[in-house]
Amino acid sequence: MNKKTLSWIILIVLSLVWGSSFILMKQGMKAFTSDEVAGLRITIASAFMLPFLVKHYQIDLKKHLKGLIFMGVFGNLIPAFLFTKAETQISSSLTGMLNALTPMFTVLIGMLWFKHKITKLQIIGVLIGLAGAISLVAFGENDNHETNNIFYCLLVGTATLCYAISVNGIQVYLGQMNSLTATVWSFTLIGPVAAVYLFGFTDVVQHAIYHPEGLNSLGYISILAIVGSALSVIVYNTLIKLSGSVFSSSCTYLIPIVAIGWGILDDEIVYPLQIMAVIIIIAGIWLINSTVKSDKK
Repeated sequence: MNKKTLSWIILIVLSLVWGSSFILMKQGMKAFTSDEVAGLRITIASAFMLPFLVKHYQIDLKKHLKGLIFMGVFGNLIPAFLFTKAETQISSSLTGMLNALTPMFTVLIGMLWFKHKITKLQIIGVLIGLAGAISLVAFGENDNHETNNIFYCLLVGTATLCYAISVNGIQVYLGQMNSLTATVWSFTLIGPVAAVYLFGFTDVVQHAIYHPEGLNSLGYISILAIVGSALSVIVYNTLIKLSGSVFSSSCTYLIPIVAIGWGILDDEIVYPLQIMAVIIIIAGIWLINSTVKSDKK
């Protein structure tokens, strides 16, 4: 199999996995609270990655600590709790659509915090994307709790902002570190934090044992943790090495489509105006990415 074919296969698989994350969170919350789902996700992913520490334990922790915190805390820990909390009030499909804001925040954080250069076309792309996001929130959930839903949409926006901080932090502080090593250590740092909160301050054990949907929900969360959080990061870094970051970022276009598809299958209502707003966001993302030269020849 040639590299191009393999790259497309990986891209599609990753888009399906990450686009399915939002419905998996929803399924997990049939038996567990939003905090328990988030805590389980991080704890299980960290436990899965722990054996890899045997081969990747030798690092200069003092040198790389800041980057690992960016990756672990902002790239995994905080978003896990924000996404599940948001889905207590808004649909999984809307959550997946709003996740498309990540590339725009990545550009803005890079410019404002890390002083990266930004072109006029990228600025226009960010403005178009933000316009689409505002429209998406405005047309979000057509019920009697519009103000409440806006707040929960903002939780998703904050999660994508955390992702953007993580991406920029990884580029600045972990550029020379092996991707698997960085992933192992980032989960090693945040795993104990999530586990202490999970088993010390929640009723997760009781819910797992006594709730009728406990085992089923735990199964969905395990898939989310192992496939969606641990393995997918490793596979994504493989895709970057095969085809470059520009091609890899195409996941952003496909994830909302997968999330919408799962939402429809789960009897969620998706409005035509929401689809239009997502198209506007994707147009902004395309404009941002079109100004970036591929790093693969």
